[in-house]
Amino acid sequence: MQPKLNLVVGRESTWSIRAYLCLQLAKLDFDITTIALGDAGYQQQLRAESATMLVPVLHTKEVSVHDSLAITEFANELCNGGLYPACASKRAIARSYLAELHSGFSLIRSQLPFQLLQTPDTASTIPLQSEIARLTCIWQPFGPSFAFGHAGAVDAFYSLMALRLLQYGVTLDGNAGRYQQHLVNWPLFQQALLEAKKW
Repeated sequence: MQPKLNLVVGRESTWSIRAYLCLQLAKLDFDITTIALGDAGYQQQLRAESATMLVPVLHTKEVSVHDSLAITEFANELCNGGLYPACASKRAIARSYLAELHSGFSLIRSQLPFQLLQTPDTASTIPLQSEIARLTCIWQPFGPSFAFGHAGAVDAFYSLMALRLLQYGVTLDGNAGRYQQHLVNWPLFQQALLEAKKW
């Protein structure tokens, strides 16, 4: 029997959207607690929900799981491995890509901030070629479908990056660009964005 789940999310938090997408992909039932990050008094609400003072956090009766990567792994266990490829070597590659996104691409994050509720300014002139080249390398084998043949954690995580780049007029070339467009147009992702705008 599935444990009762409550996902704590933050307004304009890309990591919250990623966790939300993975729970949706895992076809899990869950409630949402939203925190309007930046509003007066939000720290008090955040402190009550998150030991790390960060979002997302997934609460069950028995445990609280923080960080989008850990939440994704927990969701993957609850759905019998559905968020990753069946092949062990491909699972390892998928997890490597998630970890790389989680800890890397610092220039893109700092120079092209994600905007959910408004249209961002034009792309920064700070050179981002090396990080964009790395994304192109990762995405080139995927397009124009999902990363490993069916929607999974890699697609959920990289969908926000695909949209972030497009917001600033950055479209990748070849199959990488087709994968980027596929993620941006993915109905589940579009539904998640509509939900996140209510947070």
